[in-house]
Amino acid sequence: MSKETGHSDHIPGTFVFTGQRSRKGLNLNRFAYSLHEANNREAYLKDPEGYMDSCGLSQWEKTRILEGDWKSLIEEGGGSVYMLLKMCAVTSAGLTDLGAQMRGETQEEFLKTRNVVLRENA
Repeated sequence: MSKETGHSDHIPGTFVFTGQRSRKGLNLNRFAYSLHEANNREAYLKDPEGYMDSCGLSQWEKTRILEGDWKSLIEEGGGSVYMLLKMCAVTSAGLTDLGAQMRGETQEEFLKTRNVVLRENA
């Protein structure tokens, strides 16, 4: 049971973004949100470690970001899927990469389960 809502926050196979998880991932989510500004994206791409240090990220968070381990950042790090999508965009990963990782599939396996054809970026 969630102390915040009095309801079960466990939905099998999912990780509900609760207040507790939000607090745990505060620096991570602030970092991801900061990437909406072009100058921050440029700073991150120029020196990922330095920019992540300036955002107060832990070594665990930095390692998972550099490895593209989005699933761990959500499940263990308190990452918001919406904020992680901002990181994915900067690191050239996409929504389908994130979806495949969540399902434990390759991107090709994941795409075979989709009912729409994805257009390549121009």
